[in-house]
Amino acid sequence: MTEHARQPYSGSTRRLLLAFDVGTTYSGISYSVLNPGEVPEIKVVKRFPAQRHITTNSYKIPTIIYYDSQGGVKAVGAEALKDDNEEMAEEGNWHKAEWFKLRLRPKEVQNQPYIQYLPPLPPNKTIVDVFADFIAYLFHCARKYIEEISADGRSLWQEVESTEEIHFVFSHPNGWGGREQKVMRRAAAQARLIRDTPAGQRRLTFVTEGEACLHFAVESGLLTKEDADDGIIIVDCGGGTIDLSAYRRPDFDKKRIYEEISMSSCHFQGSVFVSTAARMYLEDALKDSPYLADITHIVNCFDNTTKMRFVSKKERQYIKFGSSRDNDPSLNIVRGQIRVDEHIVANFFQPAIDCIIQSVVNQKNTAQSIIKRVLLIGGFSSNDWLFDNVQVGLQKFNLNVIRPEENTTKAVSEGALSSYLDHYVRFRVAKVTYGKFTNIEYDSDNADHIARESSKFTRADGTEAISGYFSTILSKAHIFHKYMERTKEFRASFAYVFKEKPNGELRYTEIWCYRGPQNPSWRDVDEEHYTLLCSIEIHLAQLPFQKRVCLDGDHFWRAKFDVVLFFGRTELQAQVAWKKNGIERRSPAQLVFDDE
Repeated sequence: MTEHARQPYSGSTRRLLLAFDVGTTYSGISYSVLNPGEVPEIKVVKRFPAQRHITTNSYKIPTIIYYDSQGGVKAVGAEALKDDNEEMAEEGNWHKAEWFKLRLRPKEVQNQPYIQYLPPLPPNKTIVDVFADFIAYLFHCARKYIEEISADGRSLWQEVESTEEIHFVFSHPNGWGGREQKVMRRAAAQARLIRDTPAGQRRLTFVTEGEACLHFAVESGLLTKEDADDGIIIVDCGGGTIDLSAYRRPDFDKKRIYEEISMSSCHFQGSVFVSTAARMYLEDALKDSPYLADITHIVNCFDNTTKMRFVSKKERQYIKFGSSRDNDPSLNIVRGQIRVDEHIVANFFQPAIDCIIQSVVNQKNTAQSIIKRVLLIGGFSSNDWLFDNVQVGLQKFNLNVIRPEENTTKAVSEGALSSYLDHYVRFRVAKVTYGKFTNIEYDSDNADHIARESSKFTRADGTEAISGYFSTILSKAHIFHKYMERTKEFRASFAYVFKEKPNGELRYTEIWCYRGPQNPSWRDVDEEHYTLLCSIEIHLAQLPFQKRVCLDGDHFWRAKFDVVLFFGRTELQAQVAWKKNGIERRSPAQLVFDDE
């Protein structure tokens, strides 16, 4: 067996792996059949209903759903592009859901440019509803394809369905975390892909798009020994987001293990925002004209032609949207084409170009190894204007920018399965600082305490304290081992103090993130960079409350406990720990996010 060989599947029963890459504009599926004792192969679903209606991305379908006026699903994916469906949508008052993935974005990016121009969700539909309907359709497509293409496809599907051995891998942008993963879990349960039980939830795992792309690059032979020695930045240029990750291989001649060497990042500057910039320009250019009513059609024509072909500021740019009878020189419309100044078209792309260059330079400067190469993959990277300008912009930083010749639109779904099977990434870098706000005993000799004397209060035990102190649990840029940290614990100590003994009600303690550049200590310093990560349920009945005496002789009740966090797993997990009779007891803890 070579160093690069994948290990045979060691399970005792057959298993089917399905990876869903739900993109902002296009989505794809990869799968692998795990047979005991055999080496798994990763394959791609290559055939979808109504696929002839797709002009690009032959292994993907548009991320689109049409709902009727009653909320029923009428058409999904390429079927939504059929001429008769588009006609029926207009006549039957259907509602179109598109770009809905971006509505699942983290709350700290709510005010990004162009977010206000996202298409609304259909009436009475939540993001969970739409996501569930779409992944249910992907599941249907995967089943149909596997049953048709494999000799034992039907029997395979019946077997893994009856034994509940269909496991899912969902990819998501680098910037998503526990809140977004929980929404996707709810959608998977609603779509009946998994049961909403602990056993059912274990059949769904997640991987970041950056890590999936690294696995795809490894499996495709896109990484050289030079990249391993120095490191490489992988830029996944997608429809909604641009995700950057930096990796190196510590020992190229031995184990195939990679480590993250800089904090990954995610930026909402994908290709749809080029289209949004074009729409904003065209809406202004065509205002007070009858052509404004056709703005959606004109922007779609821009997407399918001008946007894809734009390569030079020296060539006039046209958007062909009508017939030879459409003429209005005052609007630069001649024979069904609207002329747009080439410099204006270039400006549509500039935010994405600037974002990639700046983000790559930031990662290069903060990486723990020398970086000489940048790999651009994803559908947006195939745009020559974007690639050429990024390449020129990064040359001054001695960075060589490359993109593969092969189609990388399937990079995320294939890489997601490789991540599940191969586990190449063993070391990750914490992107934020995790911690808690706490009250600490007031120290009259401490300048920081004196400056915050206005927040001083008397606790139930009679001592004076001040609030707003940030106690760090895990620092930003901390490097942790993907598997060691499954058992390594990060603890935060808490204490509840009450005048009367509680009767077992439920309380919540908060875990916060600091995303700024400083070393956080106080909430009132750089306050805008603190965001609530989640709350952890604490069942007071299980805590060992003890009766204590205050300084004034009165009584109070106190319980000490720790929140134990595990960062090395697929998702953040927590336990509550306390001591009873000198022995530590533990209980799993439920993480609650602020939209639940």
